[in-house]
Amino acid sequence: MLYRKISAEIEAYLCSGNDKIMVIEGARQIGKSYIIREVGKRLFKNFVEINFVKDDETEGIFRSIHGLDEFYMTLSMVAGGKLGNASDTLVFLDEIQHYPQYLTMLKFLREDGKLTYIASGSLLGIALHNTTSIPIGSIIRKQMYQLDFEEWLIAEGWGKEALDYVRDCYKRQVSLTEVQHEKLLGEFKKYLLVGGMPDAVNTYLETHNIVRVREVQEAIRNLYKEDAAKYEKESSKKLLVRRIYDMIVSQMENKKKRIVAKDIRDKKGDRFEWFAEEFEYLVSSGIALDVHAISNPRYPLSESVHKNLLKLYLNDVGMLTGRLYEYNIAPVMKDERSINLGAVYESVVAQELKAHGHDLFYYDNTTKGEVDYLVNDVAGMTVLPIEVKSGKDFTSHKALDRFLRNPEYNIPAGIVLDNEREVYTKDKVTYMPIYYIMCIERAEIPADSSIF
Repeated sequence: MLYRKISAEIEAYLCSGNDKIMVIEGARQIGKSYIIREVGKRLFKNFVEINFVKDDETEGIFRSIHGLDEFYMTLSMVAGGKLGNASDTLVFLDEIQHYPQYLTMLKFLREDGKLTYIASGSLLGIALHNTTSIPIGSIIRKQMYQLDFEEWLIAEGWGKEALDYVRDCYKRQVSLTEVQHEKLLGEFKKYLLVGGMPDAVNTYLETHNIVRVREVQEAIRNLYKEDAAKYEKESSKKLLVRRIYDMIVSQMENKKKRIVAKDIRDKKGDRFEWFAEEFEYLVSSGIALDVHAISNPRYPLSESVHKNLLKLYLNDVGMLTGRLYEYNIAPVMKDERSINLGAVYESVVAQELKAHGHDLFYYDNTTKGEVDYLVNDVAGMTVLPIEVKSGKDFTSHKALDRFLRNPEYNIPAGIVLDNEREVYTKDKVTYMPIYYIMCIERAEIPADSSIF
């Protein structure tokens, strides 16, 4: 069984006595149902699972229900003798976005308090936007992602002591030994190939066969495209979700890497805002990560977003390398000089930062250049710029230098992530190996967070 960090958060919530209903959001095939099922069955005597997609494809007995009495009656038909009370019975409402009326019903299920509930789904941002009565105050929304690099290391057999040691080295800004560096960088490169989709990781662990891994990733990709086709069909206007999704990989090869409106339909004059629904689908479904442009960085960064400049990354770096290199592992594992891994490194950094709770931004200034990532430094109430380098020229970063020298921005420091072992600081820039991205978390909540 793959270790997932979110299982501890789910368990803490279910044991807390909090009567709000936790809703786990995220892309399909990242393991939401599996981890909820594992934790729920371990903690509760009775575990009842209702998958609304499967229900709709079969008898559809939950499809037209809108009231509590009818819901409880139908639930008892399915659960039989597995219904007790809130202390011993957990009801898992899976794919809740498929029957949007249940999002409204969560408020009343919480108030009724007969049983304990947890829900999961994708596209919840869109579903909640279209829900007439949003259950604000009744739910706790928690975003889930596929395995991050630390979870990958655990799957590969790395123990807590080794991971704690790496984190301690990051905090103290010291280098690993040559042997340690090569071992960890090797694991990072394997992660670039396999990614974090649970089925892909399990297939790798079972077979160590890149062909089998790519088959899993292609099946997930096709599932995403099938979901997008259904969404397009149900829309009131002709959408281009699949077209934009397929464009993400090709855009990675461009210098700017951002989505250009006129390229979507190959029509000059097309405007970025015309495709807002497509972008919303890709991001809300979890199959793409959005990175917004900032030209005048101020903390918090969300207040300075340039809405018409957007980069999109695939949600999983393994699926990206699958599209770029198929079964050839040499470009990643053997550092072939003819291959530019910049897009792959940028993608995995986006994936890691997002999984660690960061909102994603990049710096784009017509005269001063571009910096790969900006994240909010909550502890310092400032902005942290991050540049990602995959080649030997990692000390060349004119845009980052200009950014840090600008007295109007007043940014104290920046980070360059590269392939080299040594960690050192020069001219406000700290250079560190790419695998240390696993340690760049959001600011932790202090032990004493009371106001008075």
